[in-house]
Amino acid sequence: MENKEYLLAQLKEIEKWEKDQKNLFFWEKIGRIPFMILDKITPKFIHDKIGSILDELSKYVNAGGQYLVSVPSTLAKMSKELSVEELTELENVNQLSIEQMDKAASAFVMSRKQFAKVQGATTGFGGIFTLAIDVPILLGLTLKTLQEIAISYGYDPNDQEERIFIIKCLQFTSSDIVGKKAILEELTNVEGKKAFSQIEGWREVFFTYRDNMGWKKLFQMVPIAGLVFGAYVNKQAIEDVGEVGRMLYKKRKVMERMKSL
Repeated sequence: MENKEYLLAQLKEIEKWEKDQKNLFFWEKIGRIPFMILDKITPKFIHDKIGSILDELSKYVNAGGQYLVSVPSTLAKMSKELSVEELTELENVNQLSIEQMDKAASAFVMSRKQFAKVQGATTGFGGIFTLAIDVPILLGLTLKTLQEIAISYGYDPNDQEERIFIIKCLQFTSSDIVGKKAILEELTNVEGKKAFSQIEGWREVFFTYRDNMGWKKLFQMVPIAGLVFGAYVNKQAIEDVGEVGRMLYKKRKVMERMKSL
C-alpha cells in the first residue's frame, strides 16, 4: 500500500481541486443568469418530464430500482481494465493501489461518456419529438457512472448510505453557489463509511437538477441541429459528474488509508 507521503500528495491534489471549485462558484452563478431567463420559456412538457425524475431518485435511494448496477459485473470489467487477477468481491478492491482505482474509475467515466454522446446525438436528431426519452436515459447513465466510480474505490452501491452519497454527488454537480459550498463541506468531511441519515430537501435536489438541465435541453428541441447539442450536453454531463465522483470518492479512500497508518 501507499506510504504517508504519497497519500498526503494525493490529498493535496484533491484539496487544490476543491479550492478551484470554490473559485468557480461565483462565475458559474453569473453565467447562469441568461439561461435562467431561457428556462422561463422552456415548454412545460420538458419541465414535467424532468420533474418525473423526483420519483425515480426517491426509488433509487430506497431500493436501487432499475438504476442499480451489478457489482460482480463491474468488478469483472475492472479486472479486465487493470489486467489483474479476477476481482470477485469489493474486499479485493481494497487491496488495489489508489493509482489503480483512479485508472478504473476514469475508464468507466470514459466509457459512459462515449455512450452518452451517441445517445444524446440519437435523441437530439428528432428534436422535440425524441427529447422526452432523453432525460430519464441521461439520469440513468449519470447514476450508473457514479456507482461504478464508487465500486472502483471499494464502496458498495447496494448500501443505502452509498446511494445517498451518490445523490449528494449528483446534487453537487447541478447546485448553485450556496448549495455547492454546503454539499462540499458535508461530503468532504466524511470519514470511512459514515452514513447520511437522510437527504434533506428532495424538492431542492429536483429543482437544481431541473434548472441545470432545462436550458440545455432547450437547444436540443431543434430537429437535426439537436443532434450536435444533444451529443455535447450529454457528454459534458457525464464528464462533470464523473469528475465530482472521482474526487470525492478518492478523498474518502485516501483519508481512510491515512487513518490506518
